[in-house]
Amino acid sequence: MGKALEITDANFQEIISGDQPVLVDFWAEWCGPCKMIGPVVEELAGEYEGKAVIAKMDVDANQVTPAQFGIRSIPTLLVFKNGEVVDKQVGVAAKTALAAKLDAQL
Repeated sequence: MGKALEITDANFQEIISGDQPVLVDFWAEWCGPCKMIGPVVEELAGEYEGKAVIAKMDVDANQVTPAQFGIRSIPTLLVFKNGEVVDKQVGVAAKTALAAKLDAQL
């Protein structure tokens, strides 16, 4: 079963530049809503294995990338296609809403 990929500032560009759409969950350990959406992100990783890349970035450990995208509140989830942001979700969202954002890019 697929698991969300833990990504860092160092490998971020490489991850989002692939052929598949990429959903990145920007989160932190101390963030309550992040803990709510975490399991949903992991489920999506399993369901979209081979079709899309589902990734997580800890904003405390990686500060360059969140700053680049102007992320001020977490969780923020960005959907990338060909290295560009094509969709965004700020705050907790239903799994169906996140799936719809990914489906639109497949």
